[in-house]
Amino acid sequence: PPARPSRNAGRPGDDRRQSGKLTVNRALGDNDGARARSLAALKRAREKENRRMGGPREPQAKQVRDVQVPEAITVQELANRMAEKGADLVKTLFKMGMPVTMTQTIDQDTAELLVTEFGHNIVRVSDSDVDLATDTAEDAPETLKPRPPVVTIMGHVDHGKTSLLDALRGTDVVRGEAGGITQHIGAYQVTLKDKSKITFLDTPGHEAFTEMRARGANVTDIVVLVVAADDGLMPQTIEAINHTKAAGVPMIVAINKIDKHEANAQRVRERLLEHDVQVEAMGGDTQDVEVSALKKTGLDELIEKIQLQAELLELKANPDRAAEGTVIEAKLDKGRGPVATVLVTRGTLKVGDVFVIGAESGKVRALVDDKGRQMKEAGPSMPVEVLGLSGVPMAGDPLQVVENEARAREVAAYRAGVIQTKRTTNTPASLESMFSALKEKQAMEYPLVIKADTQGTVEAIIGSLNKISTDDIRVRILHSGVGGITESDVNVAAASGAPIIGFNVRPNAKAREIADRHKVALKYYDVIYDLTDEIRAGMAGQLGPEAFETVVGRAEIREVFSAGKTGKAAGLLVTEGAIRKALKARITREDVIIYQGEIASLRRFKDDVAEVRAGLECGVTFTQNFTDIKPGDYLETFEVELRERTL
Repeated sequence: PPARPSRNAGRPGDDRRQSGKLTVNRALGDNDGARARSLAALKRAREKENRRMGGPREPQAKQVRDVQVPEAITVQELANRMAEKGADLVKTLFKMGMPVTMTQTIDQDTAELLVTEFGHNIVRVSDSDVDLATDTAEDAPETLKPRPPVVTIMGHVDHGKTSLLDALRGTDVVRGEAGGITQHIGAYQVTLKDKSKITFLDTPGHEAFTEMRARGANVTDIVVLVVAADDGLMPQTIEAINHTKAAGVPMIVAINKIDKHEANAQRVRERLLEHDVQVEAMGGDTQDVEVSALKKTGLDELIEKIQLQAELLELKANPDRAAEGTVIEAKLDKGRGPVATVLVTRGTLKVGDVFVIGAESGKVRALVDDKGRQMKEAGPSMPVEVLGLSGVPMAGDPLQVVENEARAREVAAYRAGVIQTKRTTNTPASLESMFSALKEKQAMEYPLVIKADTQGTVEAIIGSLNKISTDDIRVRILHSGVGGITESDVNVAAASGAPIIGFNVRPNAKAREIADRHKVALKYYDVIYDLTDEIRAGMAGQLGPEAFETVVGRAEIREVFSAGKTGKAAGLLVTEGAIRKALKARITREDVIIYQGEIASLRRFKDDVAEVRAGLECGVTFTQNFTDIKPGDYLETFEVELRERTL
């Protein structure tokens, strides 16, 4: 049989092909089996030799740093800025008689002591230096490029603002809206036949959204005022005119529903004169267009007028800079987290940019346009949904792109601290001031927890509920927020017996279970009118019926007689109305009430009677054996009627 290969195949000295790698030693024929030293080992040995020869190593020169110290800083953060060990700082502070931990906050003076102790230079900065300064510097004229106009559509509820926008976009926004009312500010960009673009903001027509609409007018270039030809000017139309004037923005009047039989465009133009709006047909400088969103007539003319107005305004912005923008709407999306609709005002917002919005920071994870498409970047006048925020910002907050995430977090933390300080300083400091504040505000409170789908809606609901409040009863918002109803919301409501208002949101299963257990009322709405009406009715119900008092008769007490062993009877002359036995009675002495109760008996001569009219005399005894009667006192009888309250 053939010999089996030996076990030593592949060892040094074996020439077979399987004998493994060919090493430098093998190639040089160095087959004595001595293991070659690696280059790194040789290098280490050489360094060791050099050190032995050169004597002890000289200590490295300490690096002196400029350390920025704000008004308050944690020990750990200060250690990081000084590039020292946190434990060394804690030890030094301990020697100074300040036992602190790494996470404790120290003031600027203590920090200065530590910095100088470790041999660094201190750079004092105030807290406000942390915040981003708003960049008011104008861009150089050569960097400016034309940008699309931002057009806000305003007008009275149900005058067809959203339908008009749909006709312009060729889409169907209206169908998805509750009760035909726009609840959120929507931002859309329309590309026209000549490839130019216009950005439209659709504002809710309800007066509760006044705050948001005023905000909408701050980012806008042109306002299109929609007036229904059959309805004419309404309260919100006038409100929109005032907002536009306050913002100093040019206006175009779109007279909608011109296809209706009872439409009268001329009457609308005449009514506009009352509010100092002169259309061109009336010799003024405000453009007007007759349109029908339903029949899609007059839309091209409207777009021409918008473009003409935009040309006159010469709208330009610099796209090649760090982006700035304004939050139009913000919400908490179930799958995507906090989402903000941002209108970029200048610069270009790109995916991956680090930004600060109000007291929130983040990094752009994705940009989504109004048709749901993913974008790589958004230029000036472009409305986009921004994903990647740390929390839900407020509608109207400015967006600013910053250099890195640490800076963004620092600015956001500072702003959040300022908001928190404001909130806490508004609360009464001592018990005395608390009680005096309570005395002043003797109004009953109607506690509520409010959750809605977007930030703008939350603000609008709170604004309209505060308007309902009266001197007798006022709404107290225990908690408000964006997103679904959670367990913590239910716990807050349960503690004070408050109902939870859900606007376009629902509770999760756990929250529903806790609400059932604690008997917390969950109320759901999708139209703001219904919400305010029901809360108004609920508040009126809590106050209970109102008592209205009507004085039926007055009489002067002339004489006082003894009646029975201890009682007293009064002899009266009825001066007004009639004194009736069945009614409540009170006795006043110098306009001060000394008795309130009922009449025990009413007599005329010796007969018991039910009532005695003005000009006649009678005798009266009172219940509860009331005897403190004197001539000159007055008796009044009155009836009390309970009526349902309305706010």
